[in-house]
Amino acid sequence: MKQSIDMSDEGAIATPPRRRARKAEAAPDLGAPAASHGVDIEQHIYATVFDSVLNQRLTPGTKLPEPALCELFNVSRAVIRKVLQRLEHDRIVELRPNKGAVIAAPTPEETRQIFEARRALEVSIVEIAARRHTPQDLADLRHLLAHEHEVTHNPYQPAWAACAREFHLRIAAVADNPILTAYLTELMTRCSLIVALYQPIGNAACEHAEHSRIVDYMEKGDVASARAEMGRHLRALEDNISLDRGASTQTLAQMLNLG
Repeated sequence: MKQSIDMSDEGAIATPPRRRARKAEAAPDLGAPAASHGVDIEQHIYATVFDSVLNQRLTPGTKLPEPALCELFNVSRAVIRKVLQRLEHDRIVELRPNKGAVIAAPTPEETRQIFEARRALEVSIVEIAARRHTPQDLADLRHLLAHEHEVTHNPYQPAWAACAREFHLRIAAVADNPILTAYLTELMTRCSLIVALYQPIGNAACEHAEHSRIVDYMEKGDVASARAEMGRHLRALEDNISLDRGASTQTLAQMLNLG
């Protein structure tokens, strides 16, 4: 799974160092390889569950029994419980007394509240970005949009989501307010999970044309239109959500891509 665009590759966007550092803090690598002990194996288990949710293999309500996870990852219950607690903190799983862990299933009201909060935050962020951007910022965004256009022809849906996430975080980097970026990162993680869980297969996580219009308005200095377009864009994303998903018939190992 591609978590973000690799900015170190040849031909990648030349992000200013201060923004590259902030971006790394906002979007930590979830794909670190497993090690034989300690925090690395915990990160590997966390990343495996997270990846399986984003790739729509783990569906809402799927049980994550501790004994099964211990066997699949060859670790103790203490390790699994630490990972499950972290997943609960990030709203990826729910820990139910005497029933164990299940993949979280946001209610329609929670979904509405999350998207409402994100819209309120991002229209403010794009306003700041529209007033503060530099020519290099716009060039970087155009380069990213060109890559995004290529990805829209890729049938691999998680690639769309990763590219869309990158675009929104880049707008936040242009705004250059680490506090707003931190709040946005948390909301985007929850939105990404909702989209992965409930968006119908084949729908783009974000529409490329809408992203392009946002950058067009930023370049023109049309702050009001940039705000309005961002609001419409996020409303359309919410409207694409379908809260009706059936249960999977795969085994837990298959859903975690381990067998």
